[in-house]
Amino acid sequence: MRVTERLSSMAVHSRQLRADGRGRADATSGDDGPTCPGSLIVVSNRQPYRHEYEDEPTAERAADPADTDGSPPAGTNGGEQTGTQWPITVDEPTGGLTAGLDPVVQGTDGTWIAWGDGDADFAVTDERNCVAVPPDEEAYTLRRLELSDEAVESYYYGFSNRVLWPLCHGFPDLIEDRANDFEWYRTVNEQFADAVGEHAADDSVIWLQDYHLALAPRMIRKSVPKGATVSHFWHIPWPTPETFRHCPAGGHVLEGLLGNDLLGFHVERYADQFLQCVDRFLPSASVDFARRTIRYDGRTTRVVATPMGVDAESYDRDARSADLDRLSDLFEEYGIPEGTTIGLGLDRLDYSKGIPERLAALERFFERNPDWRGEFTFIQKATPSRTDIETYERYGELVRSEVQRINRRFETADWRPIVYTEDVLPREDICALYRHADVMVVSPLVDGMNLVAQEYVAASVDGDSALLLSDRTGAHERLGSHALTIDPTDTDGFASQVEHALSLSPYERQRRMNTLRQRVFDGDIESWMDTQFDWIRRVHDDSRTTEPRSERDSDSREPTPPI
Repeated sequence: MRVTERLSSMAVHSRQLRADGRGRADATSGDDGPTCPGSLIVVSNRQPYRHEYEDEPTAERAADPADTDGSPPAGTNGGEQTGTQWPITVDEPTGGLTAGLDPVVQGTDGTWIAWGDGDADFAVTDERNCVAVPPDEEAYTLRRLELSDEAVESYYYGFSNRVLWPLCHGFPDLIEDRANDFEWYRTVNEQFADAVGEHAADDSVIWLQDYHLALAPRMIRKSVPKGATVSHFWHIPWPTPETFRHCPAGGHVLEGLLGNDLLGFHVERYADQFLQCVDRFLPSASVDFARRTIRYDGRTTRVVATPMGVDAESYDRDARSADLDRLSDLFEEYGIPEGTTIGLGLDRLDYSKGIPERLAALERFFERNPDWRGEFTFIQKATPSRTDIETYERYGELVRSEVQRINRRFETADWRPIVYTEDVLPREDICALYRHADVMVVSPLVDGMNLVAQEYVAASVDGDSALLLSDRTGAHERLGSHALTIDPTDTDGFASQVEHALSLSPYERQRRMNTLRQRVFDGDIESWMDTQFDWIRRVHDDSRTTEPRSERDSDSREPTPPI
């Protein structure tokens, strides 16, 4: 969701934050929804709100003949000229983790620390790089970190996405261990840890998100009060020891994560593989596989598996309100004949998503089922991602060329088997497609969870559709019994499951989808956060009564050398 604020420098700096930087002084915690056992500090690479300048200036700015391009004047930070108003657009969370966590942080009057990547982000912050959010409500503090281009290139596009991402997804051959990337990753993790230290109190619950911050937990221990609890959720898979041994500085990564009191993964397999990696590569660690605890350097880390859900009610609601006229407009825009049976894929252009394998299965399906030509259209919505990394650029080129080749092979004057788009589609269009797609194909080669599968089920309010789901996703452990399971690399088997999905009786579709919907609603994002906070509360209470603290703050021990 995008809203526009007209901000002047006076308006920005008149916003009042509490002295400790935790948002509104009069904020109150809500009684409904997940509750955190202490003051909540969320730490993530991605921020929940982004401020950006609009292309066009306000009338007041346009009246200045010295400025004609609509951009902030050189030498100023956004709109710091007194009295000058600047149009600033605010991107708000519309789905996934940020949307789910946002109301929780609002309810706790908490703090969210993240990289400020919007071009107007620091025009609206105070001298501590803090801004009260959401716009016009100011329920909590967003603390932004300003990263240099070099830091972003090495920390984000480098070690995070050239090392940890391919490693954890089982592609060690795609690891690029570039000079300085790990040092920048360490430096940025230190910046996050320092920011946490400035906001943490003795009762704070510090909740880190994902693989961008693997080193930060151990660093945070040195900068926060002893009573604070550090928790971390790892949203992507964790590799086997055989794969993890390819990780540059792997020992440092493991040590960093063992700074947590609680470390969460989506499924038990990833949790167990993390324990195995610690057992193999940190010989001085004591691993209790039965209890899933690790004792290392005087501290205990509990490892848990808690599958993440989606905001099922909102997808159900948005699907029910989907505009059928807008759906017809979409079909007309993309040349999809009315009445065509629809298959749907919705993915980032990432090599872990298995899109070429999906296209191969669709090609095999049309080979074997000529009667479906002209009757079945597969819509593939793809979102370009990390295009500054050559591997991703090559992957996108491969996907586009395969779509073109398959379409040339089977298309007719008024029908294409695959409609491919990289267009940005608003959520209402996505929900309309979810609701009216007869078949959804989710076929990653590996995926920590996959929220798209759950979004689709939540939006399938008519119950007359089918989900094809890769057995290599975390979501398969919850949904696999009533989805149609596929091995994304088995082209013939994959094509057979497409055939099966299209031949299911209405009763069988309804039976399967009803069960899937029950599971998605029972395990929605609020349920996931309840479970997270229950675990956090347990380790929070345990650490205050039983955990020895004297060794925690010691920095005398040399880090384990990289694997």
